[in-house]
Amino acid sequence: MDNHATTRVDPRVVESMLPYFSERYGNAGSVNHPFGWEAKDAVDAARHAIAAAIGAGEREIVFTSGATESNNLAIRGVAERSRRKGNHLISVTTEHKAVLDPLDRLSRRDYQITLLNVTQAGDARAGLLDPQQVADAIRDDTILVSVMLANNEIGAIQPLAEIAAICQKRGVPLHCDATQAVGKLPVDVHALGVDLMSFTAHKIYGPKGIGALYVRRRNPAARLTAQIDGGGQEGGLRSGTLNVPGIVGFARALELCLEEIPAEAVRLSELRNTLYRRLTGTLEGVSLNGPAIDEPGIDGSGAEAPSLRLPGNLNLSFAFVDGEALMMSMKHLAVSSGSACTSANPEPSHVLRALGLPDDAVRASLRFGLGRFNTLDEVEFAVEAVAEAVQRLRKLSSLA
Repeated sequence: MDNHATTRVDPRVVESMLPYFSERYGNAGSVNHPFGWEAKDAVDAARHAIAAAIGAGEREIVFTSGATESNNLAIRGVAERSRRKGNHLISVTTEHKAVLDPLDRLSRRDYQITLLNVTQAGDARAGLLDPQQVADAIRDDTILVSVMLANNEIGAIQPLAEIAAICQKRGVPLHCDATQAVGKLPVDVHALGVDLMSFTAHKIYGPKGIGALYVRRRNPAARLTAQIDGGGQEGGLRSGTLNVPGIVGFARALELCLEEIPAEAVRLSELRNTLYRRLTGTLEGVSLNGPAIDEPGIDGSGAEAPSLRLPGNLNLSFAFVDGEALMMSMKHLAVSSGSACTSANPEPSHVLRALGLPDDAVRASLRFGLGRFNTLDEVEFAVEAVAEAVQRLRKLSSLA
């Protein structure tokens, strides 16, 4: 139940990739023989499918190694290209570290960074950004706004279309980390109004090591400075031999997600709500972190959504229990206490801290990420495992 960290590769995706490891193994950049032509055709078809899935044009998709690289290319690429125009960037305190860390690096190069606060804990819209804050923060020297679509820890779905309208009015490009949203929500880059958007395959039952950056080419075009130099692949924005099997798998994974989004969103919401009701009904001192699970919000296409948070997301704090100790005591249940990408940092979740939660509540939190292969039986197993572990740890704590 840690599908926000990564997902199992769907067998149908694996099947689509296999020929490109052993039979059709050409380099897509080899233009002088059929092996290369075959690989290039596969990449072209995948690029077309991925672009169509988010309402983009084929030439607007740049393949990368994953969303972290896409975020770095977008943020640092715009900053370096636009330095003469200004040096001010805006983002949010609850962003993924793959956004916050590049911004921090830029701050050490004399760029000015503004991080906006979100609605605080205790509110039904906890974790959401008020678009007016973006309007108030934009300055004449602002060169980029970066706001994620769906949060990886608390599932909050931000009002990107409203934020984009503000950015467009002020002539400031908008980047969106949509890693947790693409394939789980209907996402259309034109409906959202974003200029740059990062996403990846391994969150949507595809392979690790392949991601993409949407780069708007007109009305207006987004301008970037490449961060990797070499052979000039991907329109000169991302040099390196293309990962043909990964790209094919990425396209197939996204295709399957689009086919299943309507039914899957309902199923995961029901599983998530069952998990929440059963845990809060079994244990005392359990609190929900992030937005309410039953308040309507806005999805990735700009239309009304059934919830303010991702269907499969649940983040809870268990009073009088340390989250790390709780996870360690449940050997057969995979959950997390925050982002898997920050596991090397022992500090409590910066996202939950940004909600205004005290450290004891932050350290007592668990993140559940339900996915395609989870079942109702597994939800029941999780409830029993968590309840038993919490009760045991609380008893030991009281004895101590």
